[in-house]
Amino acid sequence: MRLDDPAPPCNSLLTMDKSFLSLQNPNFLPERLAHPVLAIGNFDGMHWGHRQLVGKCLEIAKRLKRPAAILTFNPHPREYFQPQSMLFRLTSQQQKAALCEDMGLDGMITLSFDQTLASQSAESFMQDLLLNRLKITGAVVGYDFHFGKGRAGSPDILAGFGKEHGFETAIIQPHAKEGMVISSTLIRQMLTDGDIAGANAMLGHVWTVSSEVRHGDKRGRLLGYPTANLHLDKGITLKHGIYAVNARVGGETYPAVASFGRRPTFDDGAPRLEVHLFDFSGDLYGKTMDVAFEGYIRPELKFDGVEPLIKQMDADSAKAKAILSSRPS
Repeated sequence: MRLDDPAPPCNSLLTMDKSFLSLQNPNFLPERLAHPVLAIGNFDGMHWGHRQLVGKCLEIAKRLKRPAAILTFNPHPREYFQPQSMLFRLTSQQQKAALCEDMGLDGMITLSFDQTLASQSAESFMQDLLLNRLKITGAVVGYDFHFGKGRAGSPDILAGFGKEHGFETAIIQPHAKEGMVISSTLIRQMLTDGDIAGANAMLGHVWTVSSEVRHGDKRGRLLGYPTANLHLDKGITLKHGIYAVNARVGGETYPAVASFGRRPTFDDGAPRLEVHLFDFSGDLYGKTMDVAFEGYIRPELKFDGVEPLIKQMDADSAKAKAILSSRPS
């Protein structure tokens, strides 16, 4: 799958510049973001489809000489309306903000999706929020964007309101590759199936998780493969198995091999991410680690004893190194 359409660059999940503003529920916007052009949506994953919205937002903002930002929501509306179901979130709010900065945006505005916002009419969303409170000069939305109580608002309604009140509106059509429309839902399914290459291609960046390193059972060091143990959000349904990853901690990046699953050879417990960093020694406990998934190696297996497990771990490590060495730095 090739994703070579022009789009804003995306280099890293890890850098944040002081000039980039990430605001939560602002009553007014500071001068840096005054009268912005906004790309509006959930933007979970900040994938190639989302980047088309961002690209158009930047284009309009440059022409109007206005700041460009995204307007997004937390929690995801699906989490609000279906609290009993765990949503597989592709990006944390911090990752989303870092990706926005890398794409050249001036800021990210996050609104709490709560009862007040959920019950707000489409008319109030446009008049009170976008026009009066945020004082926008432009809006960019996807073809399937709906807003307001009962999802009464549509892209066409927003465009009509914008024309009446003097702000420009752009509606972005679906972005498809290989006959598939790129969406967060499709990317989640790819990760659930272990299709790391496909998911990363649709994202336009390497899928990454972040978590604090915790104490584990320390079994890995007895096997010659000490691991950093990370507990991920319960909603993450990544396929259980072995992966080639890059791990970033303390400002340094290390090639690594990772296992995500229940450890059937030993305890068959709750899903956990265990990461073995190549050529590393030191204490990682309590530190935050970013784990970028570069390739899927094999499914999780149960072994009859320690020796066949160690032999397989040796083979997994060799394959992980081969995958990582083939990737651009």
